[in-house]
Amino acid sequence: MLNLPWKKNNLLQKRALKVMPLGVNSNFRYWGDGITPYMQKAKGAYLWDADGNKYIDYRMAFGPIILGHAYDEVNEKVKQEIDLGTLSAMTYELEIETAEKFVQMCPAVDMVRFACSGTEATMHAIRVARAYTGRERIIKFEGMYHGFQDYTLWSTYAPTEAYGNYGNPISVPASSGIPRPLTELVITLPFNNPEVLEKILRSSGEQVAAIIVEPCMGNCGAILPQNNFLLFIRRQCDKYGIVMILDEVKTGFRIANGGAQEYYRIQPDLATYAKAFANGYPLAALGGKKEIMSIIGHGVAQGGTFTNNKPGVAAAWATLTILQREPVLKTIETRGKRLMEGIHKIFYEAGIPVCMNGYPAMFSFAIGVEKVTDQRTWNESEKEYYLALIEAMIARGVMPDHDPREPWFLCYSHSEADIDTTLSVVRESVKAVSR
Repeated sequence: MLNLPWKKNNLLQKRALKVMPLGVNSNFRYWGDGITPYMQKAKGAYLWDADGNKYIDYRMAFGPIILGHAYDEVNEKVKQEIDLGTLSAMTYELEIETAEKFVQMCPAVDMVRFACSGTEATMHAIRVARAYTGRERIIKFEGMYHGFQDYTLWSTYAPTEAYGNYGNPISVPASSGIPRPLTELVITLPFNNPEVLEKILRSSGEQVAAIIVEPCMGNCGAILPQNNFLLFIRRQCDKYGIVMILDEVKTGFRIANGGAQEYYRIQPDLATYAKAFANGYPLAALGGKKEIMSIIGHGVAQGGTFTNNKPGVAAAWATLTILQREPVLKTIETRGKRLMEGIHKIFYEAGIPVCMNGYPAMFSFAIGVEKVTDQRTWNESEKEYYLALIEAMIARGVMPDHDPREPWFLCYSHSEADIDTTLSVVRESVKAVSR
């Protein structure tokens, strides 16, 4: 249990609980009574809580911060543009330029539409896929999170036993309030299991509009695809006329300038984005093949009052410009790789089995297991010990997320000195916390 001098943090939580459920505006920000941090400020790779405690930040707002908090060049562009108006219900040139940059950088994107959140982007992608194919069912994978919409909030956090056996999985709603009839439209399957996917498609492939998949399990320990699983999905989609939706909300503009499409040389039909491409400002995107995207506006609805909000678009323009100009992701990769290798060495020297997962820019580790390939195997890891270690790190000024499912995220502003400090804190925490 975290035991920090969080006097103001706790006072703020008491105030917030009177006016907001759980005292927060997103369930993921709630850590518990008396241990939920409230922010004072953030700059570069650091954040300060309400009591003034400073942390090296590895949450990066769940991944959007790719350059650093309050990055000067991005903020200056936003300030410059908002003086010209923040919203007008009209398209403007900077918006077009940003879309052009987007298409230039993403190999599988011929056309793009902006949105305000990853949830909106995946919601619109599924609608477009259904309209394009004339089908209604979708396939998603256990442990993957595609936003808070009803069609994808299935088999996301449930315990392993709730999913049934591998060959005949059970779709489990992740919240009350999701209509049960949607069970007929959502098929949930284990990740990295081509045999089960192929079996389901043999019986139901002609009914499936889309397979939506993250390149890695961004909300379940950053588990990577195994044995060309993404390419297998691509081939099965081609075989059955299914739209492949690659959810790049976390990997887009983080693991490569062209995201997972570039990294894995994969060509999805549609892809969804948010987070990193606007460095923390609210903007998301849906993009893909011209043939499919062109049906939007021709009997297919997609829109939103704030989809071209000037702060988000200006931030995206500046962020993409910096990504094109500077070795942002190469720098992050180098430092993230050193951090991953250093953490692995610390556990190895302590005689603790650990499985490192993910990419240098967003990674995690599962303790007590040698390999994880899906949510079911990840659930076998020592999550309580992991959490105890994280709390020890937070108490020492290093802040990964409190949720074991959430990866560690790096940004351009993390320095070599930050990596050194972090590794020292990890080593101290491993020594301090009994397993």
